[in-house]
Amino acid sequence: MKLLATLTLSGSLLLAATPQATAQKAPSPYSTRFAVDGPISLGLGAVSGVGLYLVQQKTGLTEAELAALDKNDVPKFDRFVAGKYSDKAQTASDFLCYGSLVVAPGLLALDSDIRARYGQVAGLYLQTMLATDAIFTMTVGNVYRYRPFTYGDKAPVGKGTSVIATNSFFAGHTAHTATATFFAAKVFHDFNPDSPAEPFVWGAAAVVPAAVAYYRMEAGKHFLSDNIVGYAVGATMGIVVPQLHKTGRRAGLSIVPMQGVNVNGYSYGGLLLTKQL
Repeated sequence: MKLLATLTLSGSLLLAATPQATAQKAPSPYSTRFAVDGPISLGLGAVSGVGLYLVQQKTGLTEAELAALDKNDVPKFDRFVAGKYSDKAQTASDFLCYGSLVVAPGLLALDSDIRARYGQVAGLYLQTMLATDAIFTMTVGNVYRYRPFTYGDKAPVGKGTSVIATNSFFAGHTAHTATATFFAAKVFHDFNPDSPAEPFVWGAAAVVPAAVAYYRMEAGKHFLSDNIVGYAVGATMGIVVPQLHKTGRRAGLSIVPMQGVNVNGYSYGGLLLTKQL
């Protein structure tokens, strides 16, 4: 089952991105400038570094605090996850998450138009990931929420008092996976807006991080609410960052000069701005 979501995304993009030998390459739907995007990416990386430092400065639970934790203090919405722990589920979530970070953007290279501009796409992917990571590390570095496994006795001795046990909110694996898959779907859409494969690509993009979220709960790493927030953050960054780089023409905007004479005989000139709805 853990392979199903990744294979679905791979198959969807593989079939959708088969190049047409006679098709003329479309211009890039994105506008990027190293002088602008380089500093932005470096800034996001710096914020991520600060967040990581804050995470390392956190303190774990004492044995007494760990023993005092009560499932009944967990909101009912999340309570069904409290006490869970599974090494196998953690391995499955790691496999899906880390695999998607490479596979999802890698599959975009199967499209000839995207492959011709893969340097630009790779730069956007890096910036998108850094945006998610900046939000994630700063949140985890400032928020104490104890992982579900701390509410049970299934985890190995000493794990509940480690600093990592305080990093439940929000789900980083889910967030980063959603960033990768939704970025891939968004880029595919922007290069192939009329592709009949789009529903399958978007569907696969949605399933993979959902599978990661499931395994993170089974592993006792995150509550449902942690995963919902992580999914939302990742999907939002995966879509919004590329969208912010869309060129006006491909985004439905056009600016053309115009001039003429009005009904009173006066001449006029200017620019006509139109937006496709």
